[in-house]
Amino acid sequence: MTQPSIAIKDFTVAPPRITSWQRFRRAFFSRWIVIIGLVILLVMMFTAIFAPWLAPYDPYKQDLSSPLLQPCKAHLLGTDGLGRDTLSRVIYGSRTALLIGFAVTGVAVIVGMVLGLCAGYFGGVVSMFIMRFIDALMSIPMILLALVIASVLGGGLKNVIIALSIGTICPYTRIMNGLVLSIKQNDYILAERAMGASDSRTMFSHILPNAFQPIIVMITMQLGFLILAEAGLSFLGIGIEPPFAAWGSMVNDGYQYLMTNPALSFAPGICIMLVVFAFNMVGDGLRDALDPRLRGMF
Repeated sequence: MTQPSIAIKDFTVAPPRITSWQRFRRAFFSRWIVIIGLVILLVMMFTAIFAPWLAPYDPYKQDLSSPLLQPCKAHLLGTDGLGRDTLSRVIYGSRTALLIGFAVTGVAVIVGMVLGLCAGYFGGVVSMFIMRFIDALMSIPMILLALVIASVLGGGLKNVIIALSIGTICPYTRIMNGLVLSIKQNDYILAERAMGASDSRTMFSHILPNAFQPIIVMITMQLGFLILAEAGLSFLGIGIEPPFAAWGSMVNDGYQYLMTNPALSFAPGICIMLVVFAFNMVGDGLRDALDPRLRGMF
């Protein structure tokens, strides 16, 4: 008796499941330019944290017997007009840049997201009042608005943070408002409200987490711009007050010695350029990694 033949078919093996973290890692590290930006930021943060141990001299100690020294073995970037070591001041300037960048971003993100969340969720008079106020602020260029506020309040770290925070609230409010208007029409939000959930629970537990990814990308983009804006205010003389080390004020102090001591301006200027470049590249990488429309490409 013959046995029935069984046809053996080839079955394709299902590809391994890719987790969200694997997809994010693959997309974020797919370009070498993003890796370079991330390395620059890590070096800057390391320098800012360990500045007291990395700086060869006290950045605020004046040595009037040796002003405007050329780069040498004792002073790798020379000294400024008051005999202070330029390299030490550049190292401590990273602390000022990061402190202002993160402080301003924190204030602007919290205030802007709350305003945009309230405007988009409640609508009506609340939305009209908040968004027309934001439109009025946006009619003034951000750097000009910060310049006017800093001129009124005066220089100093606290006043610079206040001035830049007010000028940076607008984009976060508008982006959050648009996201909330779209998210609150989803079925799960309508079901949540139909079940009797409070407005605060719906806003902060369901809408806000789903609107946070674009905000993360914008934070990284804005950090570089804020450091550049602080440098601009310090360059104009209404930013960080002496003797605190700030890259913008160092560029301002050293530009008159460009022909004799170019390192006084070039060193902090290059630091500003590298940090702004690094934040923009990392922000671009985060956008590619978090954008759901690009998930199939990685």
